[in-house]
This record gives sequence, C-alpha cells and structure tokens, in this order.
Amino acid sequence: MTTQFDNIYHDLSPQIGKLRMASSGMAWMNNETKDVVSIPSADIKWASWFRVARNFRLRVGLKDKSRRENFDGFMRDDHDKLASLLKQHYGIILENKEISFKGWNWGATDFQGQDLAFLVSNKTSFELPLSKVLNTNIAGRTEVSLELSTASSSKPVKGGADELVEVRFYVPGQHTKQTGDDDEEKSDAGEVDEDTTAAQAFHEAIKEKAELGEVSGDLIINFEEVLVLTPRGRYDVDMFPKFLRLRGKTYDYKINYEGIQKLFLLPKDDQHVLFILSLANPIRQGQTRYQFLVMQFDREEEITAELNMEEEEVAKYEKLQKHYESMTFEVVSSVFRALSGNKIISSSSFMSRTGHPALKANLKAVQGDLYILEKYIFFVAKSPLLIELADIHQVSFSRLGGAMASSRTFDMTIVTKQGPEHTFSAINKEEHEGIETFLKGKKVRVKNQIVEDLAVAALDDDEDEEMQSVASSGEEAPKPRLGGDDEDSEEDEDFQASSTDEGSPSSSSESDGEGAASASDASGDREIATTKGKKKKKAVGDKPKKKAAGKKKGSDAGSDADDAAMDVDDAASKPKPKPKPKAKAKAKSKDGEEGEPAKKKQKKDDD
Repeated sequence: MTTQFDNIYHDLSPQIGKLRMASSGMAWMNNETKDVVSIPSADIKWASWFRVARNFRLRVGLKDKSRRENFDGFMRDDHDKLASLLKQHYGIILENKEISFKGWNWGATDFQGQDLAFLVSNKTSFELPLSKVLNTNIAGRTEVSLELSTASSSKPVKGGADELVEVRFYVPGQHTKQTGDDDEEKSDAGEVDEDTTAAQAFHEAIKEKAELGEVSGDLIINFEEVLVLTPRGRYDVDMFPKFLRLRGKTYDYKINYEGIQKLFLLPKDDQHVLFILSLANPIRQGQTRYQFLVMQFDREEEITAELNMEEEEVAKYEKLQKHYESMTFEVVSSVFRALSGNKIISSSSFMSRTGHPALKANLKAVQGDLYILEKYIFFVAKSPLLIELADIHQVSFSRLGGAMASSRTFDMTIVTKQGPEHTFSAINKEEHEGIETFLKGKKVRVKNQIVEDLAVAALDDDEDEEMQSVASSGEEAPKPRLGGDDEDSEEDEDFQASSTDEGSPSSSSESDGEGAASASDASGDREIATTKGKKKKKAVGDKPKKKAAGKKKGSDAGSDADDAAMDVDDAASKPKPKPKPKAKAKAKSKDGEEGEPAKKKQKKDDD
C-alpha cells in the first residue's frame, strides 16, 4: 500500500513535488524536472517533526550518519498520519522537536549527532551540520569562528541562493579539564585539573566532532614544515583523498580539492621556486582573506616519499606515482595536480633582459614579481593579483615623472573590461620593448604614451636650440644686464654724473691731496650720506638736466675719462652702494666750499 503527499519540497529546492511512502521505502519526485530521490527502508533509522518557514518539516535520518533528508510543506494535520506510517512501515517513532522563535542571540550549544545545535531556553534555535565545517579558529581569547563550505566551489552566480559561510561564537569563562581517568587515579598520581578557556575547549570539541583531522589511515602523504609566504608561516600539509589540511602553530585550514581553481609553478629566482594555489573560497585569518596560497621551495632540496595508497587506487589518478624520489617542488606539484585534477601553469616564452620570466614592479606601495604568462598577468606579492589577458581592455605605457627623457623606469596601466585599473610602476625602461611586443602578439590593445612624451620633449629641445643659435650668431648681440632694479641703477648713474661734473681728471695734485684728507674726515662721510639721501628724492626729475650739463662743462679728454669711470662705477654700483671718496673730494676742492652739497652747486652752474 502506497500513501502520497502532494506539494512537498525537498531540502532547499524551490520546486514542489510528490512524496510517496511504502513498505519498501519512500521516494520524492519533482513535478517539473521529474527528478527522483529515493530512500530504501533499510537505510531509514530515525525521523523528527518540527516547525519551519514552509509549514512543517519531516527530517529522516539515514544509516550513514553524515546523511539526512528533509521534506518541507506538510500541514499540521499530517502529523498523526505520518507517525502511523513510519511506525507501520519502518518501525520508528516520529519525534517531536520544539523550535525557539524568540530570536535571542545568547544561549547554549549542544552536539546532537552530526549537528551543532544552538539552544535558547532548552529549545533549538538553529542547527549547523558539522560535515560542512571546513575550519575553526580562535579569534581572540573568547571568540571561536567556524568556516562553512558552500554548495558550489565556483564563483557566485547571479540569482543563486544565499549561503552561510562563517559564524562566530562568543564563549567567555574558564573550563576545567581533567587530566586523569577518574578521581582516584588522579589523586594517586598527584594530577590536578587543568584550567583552560571555554573558547579553547569549544574549539577543540568542534575539531573533534567535525573530524577536521580524519583518521591516519586516510592520509595519503604528509609534507612537513612547508614555508608558506601567504599567509606567512610554516605549515604541515596533509593530503587526503578529497581535501588537504594546513596545520600551523596557530591556524588550521581545511581546503577541498574542488575549491582549487588553478595551480602555478613559477621560478622566483636562481635558488627558489613558487608553487601557488588559486582558491575559489578564500581562507581567513581574522578579517584578512587570502585567495592565493603561496608556497616556496628550494631548487636543490630533494625528498623521498611513498604514497599511502594501493596500486589500484594510484592507477585511478593521472600522472600519480606510488613512489617518489625527486626535487621537493616537483613531488608536491605532481601530487597536487593528480588529486585536484588541475593542470599546472608554468612560465611563458616571455623573458626579461636578464633572462628571468619575472619583472620587478610596484603595485601602489607593494613591491613584487610581475609574471607575464601565456594567458595571465600575475603579480606575486603579499597580496597577489591575477589578471586574465582576455579580460584586459587596454594596456598603456607612460613614463614615470612625465616627459623626462632621463627617466630609467616607466609605468604600465592595465584597464580591465569590467572597469578596475591597475598601475604597475618602477619597471625598468629596458623591459618596455619586450613587454609591448609580447602583448601585441597576444592581440592585446596597447597604447604607448612614452613615445608621445619623448616627442614633446624633443620639440622643447629644438625650440631651445633655435633661441640659442640666434643669440650666438653675432647678428644681434645681447645687451648686458647691469643688475638690480632699473630705478636703483638710474639713481646710481645720476649720482655718479653729478659728482664727476664738479671735478675733472685735469685737476692739480693739490686738490687730490685735499680730497684724500677730506675723505678721512668724519664730517665728510656724513656729507656724502646726506647728499645721497637727497639725490634719491630728486633723481627722476633731474636726470636729463644733469647729463646735458655734464657734456657741456667737461673737456674732450675729461668726457672720455668720465665715460670710462661711469662704466666702472656702473658694474660695481650694486655691491658698493657708496661712491668713492675721491670723487667727492674733487668736488670740494674745486668749489672751495666744504659743507655745501654737490647738487646745489650744480643748480647754480646751470643758472
């Protein structure tokens, strides 16, 4: 006899179907796709009934403890009918489970089989399947974080279902751990209870229940003390049939092979080799996410290893060997390639001027190695960046610091089709030609701004050369600069002209002696300062008149001497603001009036 229930959902499926129950088992069929999920009666071990968002749920536990099936959409009136059918066909009792709807975020945790239940007022608030736990870490002293695997290892798809990837529990307080089997043995051996934090105890319980470290019989191979650059540290790498584990001093990671997208084996330098894993689901350390796992190996390091597998199992994998005796990086990459099913991407035909596949470059303030591969541009640093050539819209080259012909580096800006730009700076200019040729060969759009900058710089140089040739041709002699401001230079010329008008080189030797004597007199210095101060006020108005008077009064020989003296005084007028005492002395000796300024006497002569 078969009983059917309509409008039933299977797990999180958005499509409804039909559930049929018989003595041979139960089966659910999708109304649209006609997919069938069948459960034999021998595999059914228990069943529970509780309230969910889509009415009521029937949960069926299977013989395999890690599996269970959920069916939603039952009405409240279906409870008694289901309980009778389960007891009649499968000999099990339908258990009623109460659910808390308070919405509190504090409560207690309880391990219920393969589930971690969060209880509020002794009622289940939510459950986490331990089989989905990938990793657990202690964030601080009181927080325990659980990372959960997703249904798909690929990138998120638009319109896909939302999935929980991480949850954190705040676990305060201390936990007492007994070191002995019982109280009598503990007291006899002198052992005492060991106190630890409650968060640490909860963390250890999660690792044990979730079986993050599977039994040693499933371990295929172990690589000890592997240097990992990202995230930094040394880890033991345990390889299992379906996943690998990274065991460090602080953090443990569980990575499914399905979550490994790409494998890279790249030479770092003459002594080291990098083996890089690109992950679909990044691993975390606190708030930091690591999408790439970067391992570093020594080129000369050798290893001898034997896989914990039978020959028949080894034959199922492509290019996998039972026994290895070779370089460490070759053994590790070979095992990863076989177990994950991904091909290894190595360096391309591109080589730098030094014969190395990597270039030194900076991305913002981070320095790293820039690999130009056949299908990718890979920047390996603390935070690696992978760009596919097919996703590049344009690559532009520009010289660092503008149009400086002497610059030794250049910038390379990559504009992706999705929008983001990445600028790699401080690249040796000798690598420009090789990069541009390689990218053009891959049909990548390239824009070269360095040639434009050099053309602008060349035009500037040509203009400078034309201007210099005009000045040096002799056709137009450049005028000498007297130095200083124009107003100051005119004042100095005026002052010199007034002093030479009163005295001429034909004066007697007696006047020279008197001039020398008066120059040493303090009163004469004051007169010179006073005369200069008055000249500054009337220099502009008296300038034409003084020059004309000087030409009329002086003799031909005196005029030539005055012109020569003017040239010397003009060149030295700026560093020596005071006129020579000798010129002042001549003016006094000719007129015979010691205290009268030179300017007043010049006005009398003009009149």
